[in-house]
Amino acid sequence: MSETKAPDSSRRSERSRRAIYDAALALVGEAGYAKTTIEGIAARAGVGKQTIYRWWPSKAAVLLEAFLDLAERASEGESEIPDTGDLEADLKLVLRATVDELNSPAYDGPARALAAESVVNPELAAQFVEKLLEPQLQLYVKRLRAAQDTGGVRVGIELRTALELFTGPLTHRWLLHTLPLTHDYADAIVEYALYGLAPRS
Repeated sequence: MSETKAPDSSRRSERSRRAIYDAALALVGEAGYAKTTIEGIAARAGVGKQTIYRWWPSKAAVLLEAFLDLAERASEGESEIPDTGDLEADLKLVLRATVDELNSPAYDGPARALAAESVVNPELAAQFVEKLLEPQLQLYVKRLRAAQDTGGVRVGIELRTALELFTGPLTHRWLLHTLPLTHDYADAIVEYALYGLAPRS
């Protein structure tokens, strides 16, 4: 008589969690944050509403965790800004990757929906900054500090402000659709930020 294996609840839970992530991101990208509901996420993911409430206290918590997971997968395990000793090359590499991410339909819709909701939802905005944005920005601080230690960045520069010279323009162009986001634009941002606009002697 063959032995019957019990269902693997951890694998089933992981499949359900992934389905919920995918459903939440798809719905918020299609309909916006306000029209996305727990019921809608559950129906699209093929799970019961109670399953979602067992793991998350609110719609915002589901969407934020799903987006954090999306960002982590997009980074492909890269948790640091490269330090090859060439600050310009390292920053261009990272900003080009950021351009690719911002141009990705899988990222763009959910990111815009969450950004819009964050304007009117301070709690969601605070969690978004704490759990996603600030950890990413601190990677810039770390890389700029390393450059400062080797003489590549002027002593006395406030690094948390300096990093926004790189990230701010990308976000502005992406958010407002002023002009296309391209690798050439990313390269120009790095060059202007590092070397300024004044004529070189």
